[in-house]
This record gives sequence, structure tokens and C-alpha cells, in this order.
Amino acid sequence: MTHTLTLNTLVKLKALYRMQWEPAQAAHVLLYPEGMITLNDSASEILQLCRGELTIAAIIAALEQKFPEAGSLSADIYEFLDVARTNGWIELN
Repeated sequence: MTHTLTLNTLVKLKALYRMQWEPAQAAHVLLYPEGMITLNDSASEILQLCRGELTIAAIIAALEQKFPEAGSLSADIYEFLDVARTNGWIELN
């Protein structure tokens, strides 16, 4: 079943993926059986909140509160989550 990204969508990492801090990369990485993806700061901030407990609206609100100087982040968050979904990193509920 294909889900559309809406404000009420719950998002979580797929079971094959694990996020961790990698000192050698000086960045968060997304680990999976075939390798590793180095994440930029924005991607890691978003993915840290993708635990299946928060809706996209709650993720946006949390990050806009954490980074008030950035202004509206909804378009950037939607864009990243769409990329993450296309790459198979996340599940939508």
C-alpha cells in the first residue's frame, strides 16, 4: 500500500536501518546491511525524530521550535521525507 505524506502520517525508520554517530565521519550515519549513508545535519535531525511515535506535523513543530531562526521548515522536511521514502529508508503509517 502506498501512503501519501500528510501532516497526520507517522514516520519511522525501516527495520533494516539504524542511525548512529560515526566519529570517523564526524556525522550521523544510516547503517544498513549493504553499507552506510553519511547524513548531513538536517537529515540527521529529521531522522532522529522518525521513531513511529510522531506525525509529520509533530516533527515539523519540534524542529521549528528547536531551530526558530530557520523559519518555516515544512517544505524542506516534506522534501527530505519524500527522498527517504523513495530510497526505502522510512515507513509511513
